[in-house]
Amino acid sequence: MSQRVFGVTREGEEITEYTLTNRNGMELSVIDLGATITAIKTKGRDGKQYDVVLGYDSPVDYQTHTCYFGAVIGRNSNRIHQASIALDGKEYRLEANDNENNLHSGKHGFHAVIWNAKKVEAQCITFSYVSADGEQDFPGNMTAKVTYTLTDENEVAICYEAVSDKTTVANFTNHSYFNLDGHASGSMEEEQLEIRASYYTPVVDGKAIPSGELETVSGTPMDFRKMKKIGTDINEKFEQLQFVGGYDHNYVLEKADGAMQLAARAKAAHSGICMDVYTDCVGIQFYAGNFIGKQQGKDNACYDSRHGFCLETQYFPNAINEKNFKSPIIKPGEIYHSETKYCFSIEK
Repeated sequence: MSQRVFGVTREGEEITEYTLTNRNGMELSVIDLGATITAIKTKGRDGKQYDVVLGYDSPVDYQTHTCYFGAVIGRNSNRIHQASIALDGKEYRLEANDNENNLHSGKHGFHAVIWNAKKVEAQCITFSYVSADGEQDFPGNMTAKVTYTLTDENEVAICYEAVSDKTTVANFTNHSYFNLDGHASGSMEEEQLEIRASYYTPVVDGKAIPSGELETVSGTPMDFRKMKKIGTDINEKFEQLQFVGGYDHNYVLEKADGAMQLAARAKAAHSGICMDVYTDCVGIQFYAGNFIGKQQGKDNACYDSRHGFCLETQYFPNAINEKNFKSPIIKPGEIYHSETKYCFSIEK
């Protein structure tokens, strides 16, 4: 493991980047701002190293932009309708930062805070953060931990844990944008994706709040049960795609019992890099980077919309308010625990 000064925030606080390396030469880099993944470097078919996640070169860039590149999202990932929740008979008003809804816990979410690197080893690092009662407008003093492990099997394993002294919401994810041909390679629409889900949660309009129903993917552009290019159907005149400018939908995974399952697979023809996603979550949000927009990324890369895709493992959007969805509520002293693995290999 190596570490370096990554830069300083707008407030003048120094940010550290930690780089884990496995025996195959694969690298995982993470900063303490947002416990954010800044790089995943793995070999392609040609033996060259590819950095497969979008990112920036400075802490200020991460603070300024709103794409959440590589960040840990919490206390609640995704959207909450009307920026309002009810817990133990009390209503809590949240920041309305996405139309009238709350997205990714608002501007003071876990993506925006500096985490404490508690445990640092050659191939494993644990970050911790204490979120005070009322922070992000959620109740309870919450102690949160995120552990990243880079295995010799080329797995990036992420373990989330949290405990609170009041009933609250715990629904974490990582918001990395992947481009398996390399972060600076442009559009990822030619890359192939499989999502192991027969149902998804349709949204009611462009504000991307689910209706509460489950709809089959069969016979629609939402069907990724067989691997296909991401761009194959993305521009179809299908209402769900038109609502949000492409794919930005939650898929219902087959298992809902907390067991690890293969949720998605992706691969790129040029690099030959493949990625399998395993999780114990009930859902996975597939976002095709529809609104990245033109901007400068790390290494002077020119990013634009659909230059990266996200596979965010989590509870369903607005699950806190939807009785048909599995609840993200934890009680006082109850431990929230969730695991996700991004596993990399090469297609021969």
